[in-house]
Amino acid sequence: MTIMKVASFAAGQWVAPNSAARPIASAITGAQIAEAGNDQLDVQAMLDHARNVGGPALRAMGFHDRAKMLKALAMHLGQHKQALYDLSFDTGATQSDHMIDIDGGVGTVFVFASKGRREMPDGQVYIDGEIEELSRGGTFKGMHIATPLQGVAVHINAFNFPVWGMLEKLAPTLLAGVPAIVKPATASCYVTEAAVRIMLDSGILPDGALQLISGGTGDLLDRLGAQDVVSFTGSAQTASMLRSNPNILKNSVRFVAEQDSLNASILGPDVTPGSVEFDLFIKEVHREMTTKAGQKCTAIRRIIAPEGQVQNVIDALSEKLDKTVIGDPRAEGTRMGALVSAAQKRDVLEKAALIGGECARVYGDPDALPLSGDVNPDAFVAPMLFRCDAPDTATVVHETEAFGPVSTIMGYRDIPHAIALANKGEGSLVASVITASGDVAREVAMGAGAFHGRLYFNNATSMKESTGHGSPLPHMVHGGPGRAGGGEEMGGVRGVLHYMQRTAIQGSPDILTSICGRWVSGSSEVPAPAHPFTRRFHDLDIGETIHTESRRVTMDDIEHFAHFTGDTFYAHMDQAAAERNPFFPGRVAHGYLLLSFAAGLFVEPNEGPVLANTGLDNLRFMKPVEAGDSIAVRLSVKAKTRRTDEYGEVRWHVTLTNQDAELVAEYELLTMVQY
Repeated sequence: MTIMKVASFAAGQWVAPNSAARPIASAITGAQIAEAGNDQLDVQAMLDHARNVGGPALRAMGFHDRAKMLKALAMHLGQHKQALYDLSFDTGATQSDHMIDIDGGVGTVFVFASKGRREMPDGQVYIDGEIEELSRGGTFKGMHIATPLQGVAVHINAFNFPVWGMLEKLAPTLLAGVPAIVKPATASCYVTEAAVRIMLDSGILPDGALQLISGGTGDLLDRLGAQDVVSFTGSAQTASMLRSNPNILKNSVRFVAEQDSLNASILGPDVTPGSVEFDLFIKEVHREMTTKAGQKCTAIRRIIAPEGQVQNVIDALSEKLDKTVIGDPRAEGTRMGALVSAAQKRDVLEKAALIGGECARVYGDPDALPLSGDVNPDAFVAPMLFRCDAPDTATVVHETEAFGPVSTIMGYRDIPHAIALANKGEGSLVASVITASGDVAREVAMGAGAFHGRLYFNNATSMKESTGHGSPLPHMVHGGPGRAGGGEEMGGVRGVLHYMQRTAIQGSPDILTSICGRWVSGSSEVPAPAHPFTRRFHDLDIGETIHTESRRVTMDDIEHFAHFTGDTFYAHMDQAAAERNPFFPGRVAHGYLLLSFAAGLFVEPNEGPVLANTGLDNLRFMKPVEAGDSIAVRLSVKAKTRRTDEYGEVRWHVTLTNQDAELVAEYELLTMVQY
């Protein structure tokens, strides 16, 4: 058998392992399949390459350019999934496990690509929040922006998801405009290396955007500064050691940790055996115990059920575990494969023995494991279920994570008790609740939310479309307080902002407009050389403005609009009733009548580059308009976002003023305009 030489990619060069390399065994056969490690890597050269080559190249791109880069990367990876599947079997993973790791990783990159195009500006500065009015006259304002850090992101990943674990960190990092150095766990780094080669060979990434360390990091952490970020996934012990690095502390290096997590699942008091929700609960727990052989940071470690349902859960779960085929992950029909290594099996059995010291094992015998296929049993372990009859006084079960197919069931008296038991884990990535009761869900959210990074509720209504207790989604925050590390990953744009610096900007409206690339109210207007609706997307300038003629609003207008639309609200039709209303002087014009008149004042009716009105945002009515008042419109180009090669979105700032130049209404109009 050929031994794979798992290389590192440093400063633009592939570097083979040297004499310091560690052997890597197949979880299926126990035979050595690879080696990785090089104690002569020039980590300073890697940092310099990232900071001086990769960073500037990424920052020169805008968010949308980086989002398109991510989409291309995801498409390219998707075309090479089979090669990654073939390698991943030796980690002990089944084909369904590959779907979570490899397909899930590619899908995560696609989501960040989409969010970058839809939720981030077509530029290089991210605007965080609204404009703050800091002066009475409006000449001095404030805002918050985010810009890319000018360092490097060091990603230290766990062994269980060699592809997803890398991509869920890498996608928001690259979208932010920051280069990354990826350090996978050695036990499965050969899969990560293959994925990195696929990405680098595509030519999609700029030089220096991605580097790889296969093996130890040497003194890399000692060389980081305040512009750098460390994102770690692994054990609490290792996280504590890395986080306490003197250089990390001295330079206040950002440190994001996702670590040990004693996740819980609560069976609602409204759920009974034979119900759809009860079967769903058993399915969720079984899946979390057996997927990736329980080697998931989100796996259910503590099963919390009503005291009267504990035995029913044990019986139903045991029956399902009895039908679980354990063995060669390459074989069709295998439901659970091996742990990643024999060393990991020893660790799981040691932790299970600790749990067994205060809880009774009610399913699974580590000494009697029926295996399917011709495999070496050294890395295989039986699913084990423990029962804790004294969960209030037990300690090990709330403190010790056996990172494998091991879970413990405990009973609760009422919902406050269930919440207290879930919270005894002192922080987790996720807690789930199977219930059809909104009252139960709200009580758990209020009582347990502070202890868990994600609360997953499921029942018969949502079960067909739900993604599962243990599935972190790129749209949602992945992380948790306390024992779980106190960090957050993904969460859409929130994850991108981990790699950016939020800065408060103060100045005149013109200065803020220049910085952020969006027109700020009070900024200088750019006279339109022609009606803006006759000008193409690329011709329009930020701040380009027109002022319309005025239109007088009559009582006939108000009454016609009321009868035509059916909106005969008393403030428009009943003088006495309107006068009794503290907001109106008497009968007033409909707000939507004013919007319609505004459109009539500024719209260019002929065919032109404006393709469609797609909506309006932030509509406010400031002052009522009575019959006899006049309105005029100011229309300004606030922002431009290119959507395709054929058209882009123009955001217009629209204000309506009356005959006394008082602000009547304000909103933002969205149109699609030909490029």
